[in-house]
Amino acid sequence: MSVSVDVPAGPLRQPPAAERVYTYVKQAVLDRRYAGGMLLTEGELAQAVGVSRTPVREALLRLEAEGLLRLYPKKGALVLPVSAQEITDVVETRLLVEQHAARKSSDPVHAGLISRLEELLEEQRAHAEAGDLTAFAVSDRCFHAEIVRNTGNEILTRLYDQLRDRQLRMGVAMMYAQPDRIAKSIAEHAEIMEAVRAGDAEAAAGAVRRHVTWVRHLVHGDVR
Repeated sequence: MSVSVDVPAGPLRQPPAAERVYTYVKQAVLDRRYAGGMLLTEGELAQAVGVSRTPVREALLRLEAEGLLRLYPKKGALVLPVSAQEITDVVETRLLVEQHAARKSSDPVHAGLISRLEELLEEQRAHAEAGDLTAFAVSDRCFHAEIVRNTGNEILTRLYDQLRDRQLRMGVAMMYAQPDRIAKSIAEHAEIMEAVRAGDAEAAAGAVRRHVTWVRHLVHGDVR
């Protein structure tokens, strides 16, 4: 008779130091703990994450390449504010992708998509009630991404996914600047969903256009 013996699991391996710094700083920038215009130093970040300065430099270079920071030798890294031009560029790209996706998702209508959009709307209501703006922004972005993924166009989906971090950062900035937009965003999402459910491609595209275009009016706080 064989006897099974439980072998204690070894310690979980941590991600590489540079990856930990990258994740820590990026999340802090996206949820505004590190706001636009703030100067970060290698020493402070190394102490916060518990690593040496070498992986901090590696992580900061990566974040600079993504457009979130600007490095200044011997000084640190400046968190770049969301600019008016960046908002214009993101809105323009989103309109091109999302209006097409809304039309395509409305003809034919997929029950699975509607069910998922309903789930995300409930998530957004719960996050709004709890006052968790970062979680709301993530759920907001997922709502739009689901419609894009529903097109079945992998190239379009990958293109849209490249906007993820910019969308999240702008979404949180928008809600801090205009808290009343949270309820309006939920209502606009419901309008988009109902147009898709009804199979009305043009109504769905129009609802997306009105919803996304509003972001251009974000001219407070992080916009220079």
